[in-house]
Amino acid sequence: MGETPVYQEFLENILKSLTNHPEDVKVEKKVDEMGVLLVIKVNQEDLGVVIGRRGNTIQAIRTLVKIIGLKNRARVNIKLEQPSR
Repeated sequence: MGETPVYQEFLENILKSLTNHPEDVKVEKKVDEMGVLLVIKVNQEDLGVVIGRRGNTIQAIRTLVKIIGLKNRARVNIKLEQPSR
């Protein structure tokens, strides 16, 4: 494929440092006419940590990744995929 974008590496590093199961962190990149969509998959036990109280943690992560994306001329959005029970 190609080189991993800076914003994707940044997201992976933050998620791996936050979670108790860093080996389960996966970030999938999808590109379409709307921009770049990064789909996050984490261990179910780590969902609460990634989302944070009232969604503050995931919102802060989204903001940081969007800023880094803009600096690299990419419109980046994040989707947190919740595993089915």
